Amino acid sequence: MYEIKQEKKEDWWDVESLLDLSFAPGREALSSYRLRDGVSPVSELCLVARDINGIIGGSIRFWPIQIGSDKVRALLLGPIAVHPTIQGEGVGGELIRSSLDLAKKSGWTRIVLIGDEIYYTKFGFKKSTFLKFPPPTNPNRLLYLELKSDSFNGVIGEIQRAE
Repeated sequence: MYEIKQEKKEDWWDVESLLDLSFAPGREALSSYRLRDGVSPVSELCLVARDINGIIGGSIRFWPIQIGSDKVRALLLGPIAVHPTIQGEGVGGELIRSSLDLAKKSGWTRIVLIGDEIYYTKFGFKKSTFLKFPPPTNPNRLLYLELKSDSFNGVIGEIQRAE
């Protein structure tokens, strides 16, 4: 059993250790990290899953971004990580559902991520053909979600770091 809570400042290193364990070395060289450089995460949407002993078994973070020449405001989901020993137990799905609900309640309307289309479609994400993620990124893994109907209408272009 895991309890979902907002990530606290003192959780940072535990979450970073989980991310190191969950992802290949060099994860910080990915283009998504360039969008995060010098930008604070959207703290109210960054969540951790703790077991009954208070140990972090999963985390999810969100970052502000902007899209296209109009600099349309959106969220970048990621990274999301679940400890390898509890993967498949629904912790990741609960983190995603909880954070999407919080994002919607907070007034966010658009989310993008780089991920597996088959996994993320169950949360409503769709493959994008109108957005461009900084290279090197596989464009087939660029997904989007409208938290408000038609919030991506007319939104096109390159995803950029928030100003």
